[in-house]
Amino acid sequence: MKTLHNKKKIDLFYIIIVIVLSFAGLIVLYPFYNALLVSLVSQKEYIQTPFMLWPKNITLDAYRYLFEDGSIITGYRSTLMLVLIGVPYNLILTSSVAYAMSRAHFPGKKFFNAMIILTMYFGGGIIPTYLLIRNLGLLNSLASVVLVYGVNTYNMIIMRNFFMSIPASIEESAKIDGANDIVILCRIVLPLSKPIVATMLLFFTVDRWNEWFNAMIFLRDNSKWPLQMVLRSIVNRPMMDFSVTTSALKDSVFADGIKMAAVAVTMLPVMLVYPFVQKHFMKGIMLGGVKA
Repeated sequence: MKTLHNKKKIDLFYIIIVIVLSFAGLIVLYPFYNALLVSLVSQKEYIQTPFMLWPKNITLDAYRYLFEDGSIITGYRSTLMLVLIGVPYNLILTSSVAYAMSRAHFPGKKFFNAMIILTMYFGGGIIPTYLLIRNLGLLNSLASVVLVYGVNTYNMIIMRNFFMSIPASIEESAKIDGANDIVILCRIVLPLSKPIVATMLLFFTVDRWNEWFNAMIFLRDNSKWPLQMVLRSIVNRPMMDFSVTTSALKDSVFADGIKMAAVAVTMLPVMLVYPFVQKHFMKGIMLGGVKA
């Protein structure tokens, strides 16, 4: 009887938890859902039912207007370039630093490790970074956005901790066979570290996809803006500016619909991919935290 009573208590507890979490999930998801609905309805329907559960008449005019404008396509092009060039650049630098910091006999290891950790608390500052990029002649180019973000200290520490869990005997055997550090890293350490490399790939891809801060500082030409900067400009655009257009859709679209369409177009790729890769984010953090 006592066991049955405890089981009923546990079942009731889980039911309450499920209800509370489901309600919290609805509160979090509904704003995204409503934003998508606003982008799919006419201004008249939006005014009548601003908080709707399902649109009566679906229209894609806001999306047509958005792609006629061309800024979203430009943003996608710049963001894809940042991802395709920046992510390999980040992975190469981060894995190289992590490998060096994971070796027991690396000269000055403690000093360099302390200096790297220091960057998590103190940075060079925006003005010195801007002056450096200007002196290098990289202002208003995507190269400035790519190069200014090389090694993420937190990601490097996770990768270093994973490398430290690889037995040192494997490296010693490779050195006896005449392999140098570059060969050991590329042909032995990285193939044995596929889980953490996949995790870093996801981390850096999300970072590059959401890039806006460095672009805001270094890019003046809006034809080079990444997707998040384009979204920022659309969302902050005054309502009257949307009516100044030669588009044939100018009578059927409204400002809020266009803004919500931009939000949907920007976040949809990440929202579609994230549920399938979420486990790798958590797995990577756990793998990297096994050995400090």
